[in-house]
Amino acid sequence: MSDLTPDTRAPRAEAPSTLSRGFSFRSALALAFADVSPIAAVYAIFTLGLFAVGPKFFWAFPVVLIGQLLVAGVFGELASRWPYAGSVYQWSRHVRGTTWGWVAAWAYMWGLTIALGTLSYAASGFLLQIFGVTEPSRWGTATVAIVIIALGTLVNIVGRQVLKVMVIASITCEVIGSVGLGIVLLVFYRENPFSALFSSAGIPDAETWTSGPMLLAVAFVGWSFLGFEAAGSIAEEVEDPERNVPKAIIFGLLLVGLVVMFSSAALILAIPNLDEVVASQAGDVVSETLTTHLGAGVTKPLLAMFVIGFISSFLAVQAAVSRCIWGAARDRSLPGSKVLGRLAGPERLPVNAIALTAIVAIVFILLAGSQFYNILVNFNIIGFYIAFGVPVIGAAVARLTGKWRPGPFTLGRWGAPVTYAASLWIIFETVNVAWPRTQPGQPWFINWASVLTTVVLAVVGGAIYLTVRRNIEAPIGERLGHDAPTSGT
Repeated sequence: MSDLTPDTRAPRAEAPSTLSRGFSFRSALALAFADVSPIAAVYAIFTLGLFAVGPKFFWAFPVVLIGQLLVAGVFGELASRWPYAGSVYQWSRHVRGTTWGWVAAWAYMWGLTIALGTLSYAASGFLLQIFGVTEPSRWGTATVAIVIIALGTLVNIVGRQVLKVMVIASITCEVIGSVGLGIVLLVFYRENPFSALFSSAGIPDAETWTSGPMLLAVAFVGWSFLGFEAAGSIAEEVEDPERNVPKAIIFGLLLVGLVVMFSSAALILAIPNLDEVVASQAGDVVSETLTTHLGAGVTKPLLAMFVIGFISSFLAVQAAVSRCIWGAARDRSLPGSKVLGRLAGPERLPVNAIALTAIVAIVFILLAGSQFYNILVNFNIIGFYIAFGVPVIGAAVARLTGKWRPGPFTLGRWGAPVTYAASLWIIFETVNVAWPRTQPGQPWFINWASVLTTVVLAVVGGAIYLTVRRNIEAPIGERLGHDAPTSGT
């Protein structure tokens, strides 16, 4: 399976389709910020991390943030060099070749589309609680989730202006809610000394910083700081993308990281009877802590914040994955590329690609509650890390072989060491996230779910790739005349 075969074909005579400009730097930054979502990032893993290693799990946040900032720096250089729709797909294809680009796209499309299902399902549960449904049925939750998918898809299809307004409004609420709540907790309701952030609260084997529980906390936090590459997925739609997109990727992650760390520290320090809570290994710590201090009246506003956070993340994730699908279809890399590669409406949006993500997410929602659903959820995270690893390691190989040429945005003399360090980090965290850990009461295939889903999707993806590889066109950079063919790509 040679990487050279598809890429050395003569470009077609007709000019390839491109997406219209419509996003500013602020819009790209907002999309990256919303994709990660500080509320979703904190709520999804806070209790898991606390029960795994105690309050010292807080220090997993700066560890993962530093590692992901290295990745973001590499992504910034790649986005400046190849500012095309699809982010990791385009970067991987241009830096490593068609086969590796297809691998990144396949992992990314599955990881993000599964995320659409989990985000809408989570938002559905919180929304039902606002309306007093405390124990919704599986199908009740699924029905509301499908409605959320439908409405979110409509927002993405209607146009960029509506998407921008929705995303900016939602992240404004998130920042005010997260930072404001953190300040209130620290000033008025702090229960524990700052030294508590260094305590394991009696968790066995969690005393050392390199223990298994601490590595598990790093894996959990690794689930949170994902999605900052979304600014790169809409690169073709951003004004002056070679400069604005790299800044949006890096600053989007940094801002979310700081908000998440502040909120998490405030929550840890506000937990009453911290050692007892950790020892119980039960309950929703975030909700219970806020209710204890602020009263039952905080419940609905809190749930509304969760709904806003998960829905804003849904909108950003769908925008990102639909551009990846469309970008791959434009290159004729997918079955049904003619349909998926169409643009429609006055703003020339990839409507069919957006609709496909909704359909797959709905199918995923219908599986919710089954063991198959639980298995697929595990690929959500590993899919991200595989898709991230291909372009980062590809950039490292390009530097080692002397083939790297920077774009307008560059890290300068720090470019090479940052790229090599990012490669080591992404390899470590991929293994750490995928490592099969025993979960009490779970069958063996749940513990091995990340590995199993990766193998199955790799086999399916390989079969599909063999059917389309001969039709794949030259990389978009070559077809637009921005890149000369290079051996090895």
